[in-house]
Amino acid sequence: MDETTDECVYQTTDKWYDIEHVENVLANILSRVPVKSLLVCKSVCKRWRRLISSQAFIDVQLLWSQKNPVYIVYPYMDMMMKLYLVNNSGEITKSINFPYCDNLSLLTVVCSFDGLLCCINYPWKVDSGMVVEDVTDVEIRICNPVTKKALLLPRGSPSKEKPSIGVAFGPKINEYKIFRFFNAKRISLAKHQSRVNRRQCEVYSSSTGSWSVIGRVPYYPMHSSHSPLGSNHVFVNGKIYWFIASNEDPLIPGSILMADIEETFETINLPKEVTEHSYLVNLEGHLSLVAVYDEDEIVNIWILKDKNEPKWELKCSDHIPFSNDECVEFAVARENEIFFITSNHHYIYDPEHGFWQELDLSSISEKKFPVAFAYNESLLSCGGRMDPRMEYISDKRSI
Repeated sequence: MDETTDECVYQTTDKWYDIEHVENVLANILSRVPVKSLLVCKSVCKRWRRLISSQAFIDVQLLWSQKNPVYIVYPYMDMMMKLYLVNNSGEITKSINFPYCDNLSLLTVVCSFDGLLCCINYPWKVDSGMVVEDVTDVEIRICNPVTKKALLLPRGSPSKEKPSIGVAFGPKINEYKIFRFFNAKRISLAKHQSRVNRRQCEVYSSSTGSWSVIGRVPYYPMHSSHSPLGSNHVFVNGKIYWFIASNEDPLIPGSILMADIEETFETINLPKEVTEHSYLVNLEGHLSLVAVYDEDEIVNIWILKDKNEPKWELKCSDHIPFSNDECVEFAVARENEIFFITSNHHYIYDPEHGFWQELDLSSISEKKFPVAFAYNESLLSCGGRMDPRMEYISDKRSI
């Protein structure tokens, strides 16, 4: 009987080569890869580098990332920023250290959108031979914590008191405007002007890379005791909202100031009297008001419905799972839930079902003016949308 032998035959295939050259397919595959890995993939070859660096791919990756938002938590305001990513299960999945905070004063984060953060801090100045914080100004940075990039914006107009800011994003991906309210040192030749008359607003546009002064504004966003550097604001459907302090107490909101991307302003009345522990959030795509009443140990959540005309609707009123001795230090919404940071605990609240979930974030042991935001990582540039002509020139040079 003849003996037979098995032979291994190795064949090469051009299928991956074919996939690689159908850029839509390759982009679809790579867009699901974490940003940290994508930065490494740029070193594979020139073709991959061009693809991952293109604005079209950045937009596709963002669309996938937006489907899986997490929370980004900054618990302790310091000169060296350490951020934590918290997933849907309430677990810390990653910590991020800011690499560009050397020699800066205390920083805080004022908003998050599509993977970009807006961070502010007081600049340094020399006073009587000593280096101190200049509390009449703020340095503003747009940062991408995953790509480790940051853009320091040009300084705004001189101010006689601490400015207040708000950030609007759009209308295109990676376009933004920053509204900066300031108390002008001189706006006319008049010698005597009230503090209110000197209050103005200017806007920085990512499209122009410069500030433009709008002029006087009738109201000034209130400063929160829970956020000494920034103003608590929220961006919802193309509009920014801030609290305006009540006439009776500067620490309690009295109404809401609204500005749209076209730089027009309006005011909105609150549904009822609120407390110092009140927050504006984006809940279910609507401007919403979260008001914690410490004495009654109750939280009220209102939603502003604006189909025909703005109208507040009470979403829910519920008892809080902590005592009135425990202060609510921050609140933010993500889709249909609200993340609460208190003096000693972290909670996620589902207002639809009245369910409180206490999170075990033992890694976050200390808090100092903590903030948290909904977050999804991206490759977006801090300076705004790429110029297609520059992208084309870059591609040609890489060939």
